[in-house]
Amino acid sequence: MVQGTSSWAGKSLVATALCRHLARQGIRVAPFKAQNMSNNARVVDGGEIGVAQYLQALAARTPPEVRMNPILVKPEGMTRSQVVVSGKPNPEISALPWRERAPHVWPVVFESLQSLLADYDVVVLEGAGSPAEINLMDCDVTNVRAASTADASVLLVADIDRGGAFAHLYGTWALLPREARQRLRGFILNKFRGDASLLAPAPERLNTMTGVPVIGLVPWFHHELPDEDGAAPPVEGDGAMSTVAVIRYPFASNLDEFKPLEQVARVRWARKPADLNGVDLVILPGSKHVASDLTWLRSAGLDRAIGARARQGAPVLGVCGGLQMLGMRLHDPYGVDGAAKGLCLLPVETTFEREKITRRGTFRFASTLAAPWATLANREVEGYEIRHGHTRPLPTAGVAISAGIGWVQGSVLGVAVHGVVESWDVLQALFGRVPQYSLDSTLDRLTDVVMANVDARFIEELVGLR
Repeated sequence: MVQGTSSWAGKSLVATALCRHLARQGIRVAPFKAQNMSNNARVVDGGEIGVAQYLQALAARTPPEVRMNPILVKPEGMTRSQVVVSGKPNPEISALPWRERAPHVWPVVFESLQSLLADYDVVVLEGAGSPAEINLMDCDVTNVRAASTADASVLLVADIDRGGAFAHLYGTWALLPREARQRLRGFILNKFRGDASLLAPAPERLNTMTGVPVIGLVPWFHHELPDEDGAAPPVEGDGAMSTVAVIRYPFASNLDEFKPLEQVARVRWARKPADLNGVDLVILPGSKHVASDLTWLRSAGLDRAIGARARQGAPVLGVCGGLQMLGMRLHDPYGVDGAAKGLCLLPVETTFEREKITRRGTFRFASTLAAPWATLANREVEGYEIRHGHTRPLPTAGVAISAGIGWVQGSVLGVAVHGVVESWDVLQALFGRVPQYSLDSTLDRLTDVVMANVDARFIEELVGLR
């Protein structure tokens, strides 16, 4: 199991690398995270899971499935979240206070973990946050309890770039219950840059104090895998690239789908009107709380800036919740999201239904698309839908993708499906470039770096390969 001293320490990175490393050895390996908190999800057989476990399954060369992330918590406000259980939203558990959820979700976690352990040679578990959150230890299902259930050896990762990594490692070890301490087999320092000789004698002293060796020093390196929550600042592209602004509202979702854009365009998060200056394309991404994010967008003045661009004929793309915002109105008869007036840039209306649509599919752009979207005409894309909103066109809406998936009016295009800008065909059509690295080659490159900087033999012994 890979745990971390904090969020963003590098748990997902190391777990992903271990999945690919073990798969290379011919081991049948599966990822597992009992409970993930993220608004970035992917559709798999049975519903939706967090993007990190989806990518880890691909790294493991095994089909992603809901058992790999049985509980997904999707924030909808500062104190409210939707709880997805085995791929499907559970409104009853979602309504419970945080501490009261554990007894309801643990049976699902236990069954999923046990079945994966029975079906695979190795299961790589990932923790959440820190295992030493002593204020939440009584209701934790992802760290100590999951490790104990799986009888897992634990590696603990710290982000050394933040400073204080040795204190983080020792403090976490010291706060853990005795049984959890005994499971700790190795420490990994992640995001290192500088002179490694300056670390001495800290690793040796830490080993003396805890009995746990430092078994890895992973350097800071660039890779093309999205962050678990997709919120990291985009990597700057070269000056010859087009510039794309992605509106970064508070509850933006599925931001990971824009990671391939960084290889073909300069991508920036936009939080104020000035962030749209000089850009070639504005994207309104998905949202976990469309009405709330629409209110934020107006308070930031971005509604006027986006409207002005559309009236000037500059391209604006809305994806899922972004499409819904671009429409005339949001209707919410069941209290799912919120009712509101839209930006009125697309002649469509959206009604939020109780049931959430989660499905994958192949979609084709209409042959009649005009500039600035003409290059997408007849292009076929694979994508996925995760939405409560059902959007219907008004008479003047132009069809961009049939079957109620996309509409266009002038320079404004809205699609209900995620994954459009992950398509190399679409990227070539819009930007005249394709990414240098595929997802699979990214997983290989990431694994090569991580495994070259940890004690691979030590880890293989932990899982019984030696």
